[in-house]
Amino acid sequence: MTVVIIPTFNERENLPLIVKRVRAATPDVDVLVVDDNSPDGTGELADRIAADDPKVHVLHRTAKDGLGAAYIAGFRWALERGYDVMVEMDADGSHRPEELPRLLDALESADLVIGARWVPGGRVVNWPRHREVLSRGGNTYARLMLGFHLRDATAGYRAFRRVALEKIVLDSVDSKGYCFQIDMALRAVQAGLTVVEVPITFVERTHGVSKMSGSIVAEAMWRVTQWALTRRRVRAEGNFGR
Repeated sequence: MTVVIIPTFNERENLPLIVKRVRAATPDVDVLVVDDNSPDGTGELADRIAADDPKVHVLHRTAKDGLGAAYIAGFRWALERGYDVMVEMDADGSHRPEELPRLLDALESADLVIGARWVPGGRVVNWPRHREVLSRGGNTYARLMLGFHLRDATAGYRAFRRVALEKIVLDSVDSKGYCFQIDMALRAVQAGLTVVEVPITFVERTHGVSKMSGSIVAEAMWRVTQWALTRRRVRAEGNFGR
């Protein structure tokens, strides 16, 4: 069984559209909306959608606690209910549900599939130049500092096999913002899991306000630097002990 996990905070305009597209593109796939007590009524709207469609489920959280915490809650919900595949997807339509079959096909020979913008065939639509420069630069920094092969470790469109999430110790993941995506990718690589990237088209939202901010970017860069320094210290101590 497969479930698409969609975190929401003030996505009332986007939610019905994205759920409809997921259900049309992949009729056999379930949807879990994880709402962080949206003041605009997104959670209540999700309940009404779920009442009309048995393949749509809603998980209500009491406060806005970051993207990472929302996904961890969604993963735990899905693992407890026996799902084999868990998909991350934004609510704003930037991740096209019509490309989900591509990710699921690639998962047949992988443990984690990332829908990537910065690989051959990937692209972004309606992004300002500074956003592209920031994203490409951040991913290059992460790749060089952390020593993995991934070109779009910050991407939020991804599919996990159950075994991948079972090998990643979710209780130890405390990244709140968008560095959560880098954190999970790094943990998967370090666990020896097979991680592949497939090209996607990322489309900038047309409704609502982006949750990206300078503080989120700063957190991600700081955490990457910390992880890299820890990795180098461990390697140095290992060499010293030989």
